[in-house]
Amino acid sequence: MANTSRSVLFQGIIATCFMLVTGGAGAQDARALNSASAAVFEHWTSERRAAAIPRDLVVDPRGYGYLRLRDGTLMPYGHNVAAQAPGGAEPRATDTTGPAVSGMDPSANATIGSTYTFKATVTDGSGVKSVTFRVQKNGGTVQSFSATKGANGIWSVALQGFTDGDWQWQVVAKDSAARGGNTSTTGWSAFTVDTGGGGGSGGTGTVTNAEWTGGGAVQAAAGRLYFEMPAKRRGAWTGYVCSGTVATDGTPGRSVILTAAHCVYDDANKAFARNVLFIPDQTDTTGTGTDLNCSNDPMGCWAPSFGVVDVNYTATTFPNNNAWDYAFYVVNDTGSHTPGFLTGIDDVLDVAAGSMGLSYSQPSHDATDSSDVTHALGYSYDADPNFMYCAEDMTTINGTINWWLPSCGLTGGSSGGPWVQLMSGSGGPIISVNSWGYTSSPGMAGPKFYQTSTFCVFGTATTTPFATIPSGDGNAGVAVPCS
Repeated sequence: MANTSRSVLFQGIIATCFMLVTGGAGAQDARALNSASAAVFEHWTSERRAAAIPRDLVVDPRGYGYLRLRDGTLMPYGHNVAAQAPGGAEPRATDTTGPAVSGMDPSANATIGSTYTFKATVTDGSGVKSVTFRVQKNGGTVQSFSATKGANGIWSVALQGFTDGDWQWQVVAKDSAARGGNTSTTGWSAFTVDTGGGGGSGGTGTVTNAEWTGGGAVQAAAGRLYFEMPAKRRGAWTGYVCSGTVATDGTPGRSVILTAAHCVYDDANKAFARNVLFIPDQTDTTGTGTDLNCSNDPMGCWAPSFGVVDVNYTATTFPNNNAWDYAFYVVNDTGSHTPGFLTGIDDVLDVAAGSMGLSYSQPSHDATDSSDVTHALGYSYDADPNFMYCAEDMTTINGTINWWLPSCGLTGGSSGGPWVQLMSGSGGPIISVNSWGYTSSPGMAGPKFYQTSTFCVFGTATTTPFATIPSGDGNAGVAVPCS
């Protein structure tokens, strides 16, 4: 199916690969680094950077937890139960069904602007051969666009030139099975175009997944986290990526980064992360993607010293510990920074990047007005190097244990990114972080800060002496017994 003229809608391609740039960040730093930080910067070779994957935890319809890999494969997490075949069916000897399609973005009844990146998760046991997005303004001509495969089985195409009004779209996917393969076609999904609604800093209606262009405090304070966790207990280690935000702590001698607990502590293998690296405002890199060449990032990179989690998170395994999926990294204000391309940047992280406050008050949810509109932001792996966000009315899920954004389409790598309710001037207090999703549908869950141990865990992060942290891989952290 041929693409329509670019004068109507422009097809773009999202870059999904990381640049492999040689040269360690430590070599660029003329300032005095402590030995532990220097070792972290030296550790991240181009090979290790390329091998790192999103730490993307998801739950299937049966309630089992999985780590979703870059190609969409689901690896059992904390158990040995194999993932269900696409669509929830058991594996079949002969493939006679078309690909499973989920996570259509924009979701039903969403509102977008004149430019939008359309996405859908498409998986099939025989492999996906092609994916086409069909777009139509009500009463107009159907236009077809070939999608490009990215990480986690997500297919996408960037389109522009939309005009105000009611539109609809569908996905046509073909697999690689024998005898010509099998084809799946979704039903039409309606969406609205409002070109006056603005772009990356919000706008009207639900935003399922878009690039943040609002700048401001949230962009400066949020960044990408690199770290390693054990592939097996104290054995081989695997590199991961998450997101985090510098939190306002008011404590001299240290800075504190808020993120998800599963980006700090491996609850399956019972170990804290090692070789942790934080890159604030990574979206403004002068490189083409995340290369961990800190000199081409605006403020450079910082190496946190240790992590802090609630002991309840460590005592069980995902998804049973979702209520405690908040944590903090602590950064020494001395000897932890290698600079970027901006001059005059302070070595103290929360001075250089600024910080955002945390709110422990009851946020609005399930409201009939706009008081519960919540922005979730983070560095999705498949959108590298862009800072991404979703925004919509907030509700609850998992009983009432977690907050829930039902249409959020943020993908792996965004874990630990901040949730801000009633975004004001691209800042505002943080009420939660990106935590987990489902294997077969969109949506993002976040842990509650209200009436939980978040304040206690944060307090421990601001007061624990650096000298008391145990040494050795997997030990650099504190599990707090908060009541």
